[in-house]
Amino acid sequence: MATIKVHGSPYSTATMRVTATLYEKQIEFEFFNINMRNGEHKKEPFISLNPFGQVPAFEDGDLKLFESRAITQYINHEYADKGTKLTSSDSKKLAIMGVWSEVESHHFDQVASKLVWELGIKTLFGIPLDPKIVEENEAKLDSILDVYEKRLSESKYFGGDSFTLVDLHHLPSLHYLMKSQSKKLFESRPHVSAWVADITARPAWSEVLAMIPN
Repeated sequence: MATIKVHGSPYSTATMRVTATLYEKQIEFEFFNINMRNGEHKKEPFISLNPFGQVPAFEDGDLKLFESRAITQYINHEYADKGTKLTSSDSKKLAIMGVWSEVESHHFDQVASKLVWELGIKTLFGIPLDPKIVEENEAKLDSILDVYEKRLSESKYFGGDSFTLVDLHHLPSLHYLMKSQSKKLFESRPHVSAWVADITARPAWSEVLAMIPN
């Protein structure tokens, strides 16, 4: 039986970050589906694993973690000898990864998560979207992707020549945005478009998507 347990929703972008990392590292895990429609993430026993009532929660033996990026960092370091190498031992490359990790969490995700909610998740729940929020955040994403286009014209991936956690952390939001009207913002930039096509074609990501019910 796998010692690693992931408590989350296959629809959740944060949960997807964690499962994508586990699949890249080729680590077996047990998945516990948290029914967010029924509010299971706000009740016991889940709330004991994540006091903020947000998916995912993670267990590795007696270690309990929450916050998806902290979990992916732990998996990457604890199981460094397994699967895909998702970081670098070079201090300068690590510094570059650190910069773009901050960009992903503080710039890209702040905007992408709002668009994912409006254009992806609301659709699943049958909630009408807010056109004003979509317009405002697409304008912000447009500016961010200008920066991305320049970076990706200089480097195949954000951390350098190899796929790393920085790229992986983008995948869940891309899953929803590339099925929405925001797709045009990515496709209009050749280097961004090539990067999206590359990382979304990874076998580990296909395994994450296979977890989503049809």
